[in-house]
Amino acid sequence: MGSSRLPGKVLFDVEGKTVLEHVIERTKRAQNIERVVVAIPDTSTDDVLAEYCATKNISYFRGNETDVLDRYVQAAQELGVTHIARITSDCPLIDPEVIDRVAAEYQVGEYDYLSTGRMETTYPDGLDVEIFSFEALKRAWTDATQPSEREHVTPYIWKHPELFNVGTVEFERDLSELRLTVDEPRDLEFVRAVYAAFHSNDHFLLRDILDLLDEHPEIVAINQGILRNSGYLKSLKEDTLSNS
Repeated sequence: MGSSRLPGKVLFDVEGKTVLEHVIERTKRAQNIERVVVAIPDTSTDDVLAEYCATKNISYFRGNETDVLDRYVQAAQELGVTHIARITSDCPLIDPEVIDRVAAEYQVGEYDYLSTGRMETTYPDGLDVEIFSFEALKRAWTDATQPSEREHVTPYIWKHPELFNVGTVEFERDLSELRLTVDEPRDLEFVRAVYAAFHSNDHFLLRDILDLLDEHPEIVAINQGILRNSGYLKSLKEDTLSNS
């Protein structure tokens, strides 16, 4: 709820449902996902989010606001899980087929960590999927010291391929300039335009979105030119300050 660029964004309405509700429903459609849990900060600002989840009968866990790595570890320990898929709550266009593709490759490849890519990716911003073992997460929790590694959960893992079996799933073409996330007011306008175009059908996938945007380039123009990974890049600057 405390987003600096778009406060309260996860509870904004998009075609009659909140951003968060769309994320959860679309994630649940993935065949390889056993359970969806919302990891909420334990601050008073986010009490409204916990109340919302309780009202909607959505499973949630509350933990440290800024040390999100710790929040994940504590949630995983309480739930007793061995593998975790991380989907951020500002991705209401997340594609269950993409989740399943990453999950399938993770299972057969014996990875510690597999994703659609972090700093280098061929997937649109907003279709980010990370899957990792609890053992890898626990080691990151024990060893990670930089603020960016604590706030963004997985950097310690994917920055250390000498310690972990790390891999990336690539799309058939480079769509990294496309924004399907909600991080700025223009992103919310874009997502609302996409959902409105599909009317009552909210089962559309990435391929359907691409067809829509080919036909309506004016929708693409709504949120073009916004810097990707701005939150993580900001954290890297905080790393520099903490080390100086």
